[in-house]
Amino acid sequence: MTAPVPLPRGPYTPRATPLDLPPGAGAPSSRTVFSAAHVVADPYADIGSDDPAAVDWEATLAFRRHLWSHGLGVAEAMDTAQRGMGLDWAGAAELIRRSAAEAKAVGGRIACGVGTDQLPTTGEVTLADVRVAYEEQLALAEEHGVQPILMASRALARAARGPEDYLATYAHLLRQASEPVVLHWLGPMFDPALEGYWGSTDLDEATDTFLKVIAEHPDKVDGIKISLLDAAREIDVRRRLPGGVRCYTGDDFNYPELIAGDERGFSHALLGIFDPLGPLAAHAVRVLDTGDVAGFRALLDPTVELSRHLFQRPTRFYKTGVVFLAWLAGHQDHFTMVGGLQSARSLPHLATAYELADGLGLFPDPELAAHRMRALLAVHGGAR
Repeated sequence: MTAPVPLPRGPYTPRATPLDLPPGAGAPSSRTVFSAAHVVADPYADIGSDDPAAVDWEATLAFRRHLWSHGLGVAEAMDTAQRGMGLDWAGAAELIRRSAAEAKAVGGRIACGVGTDQLPTTGEVTLADVRVAYEEQLALAEEHGVQPILMASRALARAARGPEDYLATYAHLLRQASEPVVLHWLGPMFDPALEGYWGSTDLDEATDTFLKVIAEHPDKVDGIKISLLDAAREIDVRRRLPGGVRCYTGDDFNYPELIAGDERGFSHALLGIFDPLGPLAAHAVRVLDTGDVAGFRALLDPTVELSRHLFQRPTRFYKTGVVFLAWLAGHQDHFTMVGGLQSARSLPHLATAYELADGLGLFPDPELAAHRMRALLAVHGGAR
């Protein structure tokens, strides 16, 4: 038995055995499931705070192979990969190129974020600037054969003066797209710069504009990803979509019920929490493939407490917990993040994340996870 770990709120005895979820079971069939994957920083790069991010490409691609081996798709260069929070467009472009090649080599499913983050973050920006930036990133995605996910744009939020500017910009991009794309609505809880996206802070009005974009171009929209942490709104939008347009839930608070669905439909998934939950999430959805909704919920419902903990406010710092759990699970050799974001969550927050994840059996080697947790506590003077 592993010795107790001296967590801040008291000694914790780690789980003796992990879940037995070997790779190779294949992709789920009833739902399309993407994990928005994190990037692994290079802890030995001698860079300053203003320098471009240094990425450990070998470890980053190895983690994607891990997700593919369990049947998950990879949503690349999304906010989980610290897009706009340490990873600039040059780094994201390299990530897309490398991951696209890796996906092709192993037969993995991949989609990638397309945005405007090559534009300056301050100063005046025009709608024309936004279109050109989107076009550059869309061209890269199509060049490398990956499905584009049109991410919400901070620059568009600054430049747009109302719903009509969003309608015109997205219409322009969708006309150019050679294949159907995924539209991404990321709420301000994930990125405060996106407040008032779609031209209004009134969510009903914003929803109407969002749906109008889709209704006018249904042949160019494979699906939508909604990240508003509002299950009722997602269900309402899902029911109003044109036939053939999928809803990919991005709701890291309510994903089991949204994926399970109801008599009027269900959501597919594109989730940051499916980074640490990868093998368990894929297994749960394969259970759902058999029609066993109760079995699916029994597997996935207990994970919600961990997800809500990782995504607690400020929600945008959930990446810290995701990378922390990847380190404890042995997917990387260090707890260092692009931009130094390993410091964005408190020691008690991380300790609770460890306890919840271990209780779920997520660590392939519980002893290794416990050892690394003790080391972190010792570094911070918290070992007792």
